[in-house]
Formats: sequence, C-alpha cells, structure tokens
Amino acid sequence: MKTIAMVANTSWSMIKFRSGIIKRLLHEGYRLYIIAPYDHLSDQLIDMGCIYIDVTMNNKGTNIFSDLRYMRQLYRLYKEIQPDLIFHYTIKPNIYGTLAAKKAKIKSVAVITGLGYTFINDNITAKAAKFLYKISLKHATQVWFINTEDRNKFLLHQLVPKEKIEQLPSEGINTNHFRPIKIEKKNGDFHFILIARLLWDKGVGEYVKAAKELRKKYPHIICQLLGFVDAQNPQAISQEQIDFWEEKKYVKYLGTTEDVRPFIAQSDCVVLPSYREGMSMILLESASMAKPIIATNVPGCRDLVNHHISGYLCNPRDYHDLMQKMEKMILTTEEDREKMGMQGREIIISEYNEQTVIEKYLRTIKSLVSTESHFRLKYHDD
Repeated sequence: MKTIAMVANTSWSMIKFRSGIIKRLLHEGYRLYIIAPYDHLSDQLIDMGCIYIDVTMNNKGTNIFSDLRYMRQLYRLYKEIQPDLIFHYTIKPNIYGTLAAKKAKIKSVAVITGLGYTFINDNITAKAAKFLYKISLKHATQVWFINTEDRNKFLLHQLVPKEKIEQLPSEGINTNHFRPIKIEKKNGDFHFILIARLLWDKGVGEYVKAAKELRKKYPHIICQLLGFVDAQNPQAISQEQIDFWEEKKYVKYLGTTEDVRPFIAQSDCVVLPSYREGMSMILLESASMAKPIIATNVPGCRDLVNHHISGYLCNPRDYHDLMQKMEKMILTTEEDREKMGMQGREIIISEYNEQTVIEKYLRTIKSLVSTESHFRLKYHDD
C-alpha cells in the first residue's frame, strides 16, 4: 500500500479545501496521513479514514527557534512513517516541511495556495519569507501554483526553479454540492454578504465604509459579515470593532458556520474586496451557486469574475469604487442578476471543477511514486 502525507497549518483547511482529493485517495487505497495542528475538525479527518497526526507549530509567529523545532518534528515524523510522497500547503509547511523532506530523502510537492503578507507587504518579515522560500523550494520535487500571477511573482524574484513549476486551476470546487438554491423572498430587502476571515486585508474596512454610505441612500439594503474573528492574526479585526459596526447598523455580523451554502443562497450579491488571494474559495463557491459577485481587481479574485458579465471588479483599497459597484448591483434587475450568476456558474463548471484537480493529483502521484524508488530510498537510509 502506497503512503501519502499531506501537511498543512490547520485541519480545518484540509476539510474545507481538500475533502474531495482526500476521499478519492482513500477510495483508491492509499494510506493517507494528515499532519496538522489539532483543531475542531481534526476528528473529522480520522472519521474519514485518514491517519491524523497532531503537530505543534506557531501559525502566525516569526520565532525562528519555534520554526526550527517544527521542522525537526516533521523530519522525525517523515523518517518514522516513510511516506512515498508528501504534499505541503501554506507557507511554513512549504518552507520547513520541504526542507525536512529533503533531509529525510522523500519526494515532496509544495502547493502555493496564496502569497498573503509575503508580497502584500515589504517589511523584514516578508523579505525573510522570500529568502526562506528561495532556500527551500529548490529542494521540492514539484511546486504547484494556484494562479499564474503568483507563479510569475516567484519567477520574477527567482524564488523557484522554472523546471519544477506546475499549474493548478484552483483547489477545485464540487459543483454538485455548491449548486443554485432558489429562495423565495418575503420582503424587498437586498442582501450583500462578505464571507471571509475577518481581517483588514480581506477588504472588510472598505466594505463597511461602502455599506455605511449606501444605507443612507438605500435603507432597504442589508450588508452582512460572516466569518471567523482571527485574533492571532496581525491583520485581525477585533470583536469590539465588529460590535461597534453592528451597533451603528452599518453591517450585520452573522458569526461563523461550517456550511456557507444557506448564507450564499439567501444573498443577492457576494462581495469580496480582498487585497490579494491565492484563488478565493468563497468566490468559487458563490459563483458555483450562481450568485453575482463584486470583487477586487487583484490576483485570485479577478480570475473568477468576468467583469460586467458575471459580476463587477472594483479597485483594491478603494471603498468609493466598491460603493459604486455595489450601487450598480442594487440597480440591476433581478433577471439580469440571475443571468450574471448563471454566467459565473458556467465558468466554474468548465474551468474549476474539482474533478480536474483530483485527476492532476492522481497523475502526479502515479508519476512520482514507484515501489522501486521507495524501497531504494529506505534501503539507502538504513
């Protein structure tokens, strides 16, 4: 039985973004290890049939000693379980996991799901991350990118050897699970919704400013927020700030959920004014459910919105332009919004279907994993 390991910064992200490939690998008979810090969805991975291993990592910190301890943890695990191939996701697993896999003489794939602060900011931490990417990624067997602009940035900064690069259209979306749901409205309210971790760099501040101004002119609109308050993230918006916005009736905070579909279904338009994304899962899900979208004209967002066809693109960090696009959506007829939504769904079905991504994983595993090479590596280590 071949063994695959997947290493991430949360169990939640494995369930949220990769349930499809996890189920398929288990169905195909692979022994599948998931290595990630314990959270509320870790037990669900076990229930699916994965071998889950809890690890300690400082998700947001920049303490090099903590990160080196994390790398040593991974190295010892890799030596113990001897996977045939390892997939790493997000920055710390990509960097330290790739180095640990190299030391353990095991093939690995680094999946670059998004750049985040590494390229949004230009501070010491970002420069250090770029340096560490450059050191580590040359040891990966392959490096996968979710969008072409991230790939081009890495090439521009010479962070990855060109010959190692592979492209994924996205993490993939199950278009049967995320399908249009018709909800009959009982009043004339118009619902916008922003679904994301509540971070400033998701454009939440711009959304609230736009909502504040629009509600003066269109009191029937309801602007909602749905998502985690991520207190550990330096970009996190405090619960006190959200409470203040609610008190002023600028927005309505809906809390968190494990199933976004009912919230997408009841909305008239999904908004994501993010400063940058790898490939926004919430936009994939919303478009798959045939909802018109307003998003920023940045990597990971503009890929999923055909401007004036399936929604509108606005300028990043520009609440006034966002407000204009939201007003335009309010004034669009329900029939035209439905057409927008169906155009978006057609794009998702043709270009971002989960099955395309799953087949990419399976082809890669079959090409990189062989019984002969696995035994040779184990024999060499002995």
